[in-house]
Amino acid sequence: MSVTGARTLDVPDSALADTLLERLITAYGAAADPERAAPMRTYMKDVAPFLGLTTPVRRALSRTVLAGTPRPDEADCTAVALRCWRLPEREYHYFAVDYLRRHAGRCSSAFLPVTRHLVSTVPWWDTVDLLAVHVVGALVEADPELTADMDAWSADDDLWIVRTALLHQLRYKERTDTERLFTYCLRQSGHPDFFVRKAIGWALREYAKTDPEAVRGFLARENGRFAPLSVREALKNIGA
Repeated sequence: MSVTGARTLDVPDSALADTLLERLITAYGAAADPERAAPMRTYMKDVAPFLGLTTPVRRALSRTVLAGTPRPDEADCTAVALRCWRLPEREYHYFAVDYLRRHAGRCSSAFLPVTRHLVSTVPWWDTVDLLAVHVVGALVEADPELTADMDAWSADDDLWIVRTALLHQLRYKERTDTERLFTYCLRQSGHPDFFVRKAIGWALREYAKTDPEAVRGFLARENGRFAPLSVREALKNIGA
């Protein structure tokens, strides 16, 4: 089922989300380190405030938060993700991304609008890339009809939606839809933004691990269409 199109996202009732958010806010808040928070925010170009939790600390706290909780259903995943995204500090967004990565297989194609909201709200590579590869990619692979949505996303005005479409097949390897990958890359070959040009190169470089000759041949045929950054990234491991 294709689900392209904006709609209002309501947060469903979820007792599991209630429990997790209460534990999460308490645990993360108690461990906040303002001295670390400032440089973390600067490194991420001021996209959001930070609590100042290092990755090992955050993951340890998350294990405590999740201890003894049941597996979620799709409504639980939606509630956890949307409620975390409404909190300002970036570590809550990271918790949501990790949660969705773990439980993407429990979500149907109807979850795609939730991922679009997450990708396009407070967007930066630190959340967008993981959502693209591990959540959107999993949803599309489970329901090939969602490729129609990826076709639309690949031509979107939002650069982060475009980047998601470019990267969603990153782990598909031999299951990659090569024609779509190349079409998306060509469609955005003239994009002015660094993050789209970088994503083109990254997507091609990753597929080159599976079929280097296809990538070499594609770039040779389309010589001059791509930014030097995209070409360097694509050929990094296979040479010209």
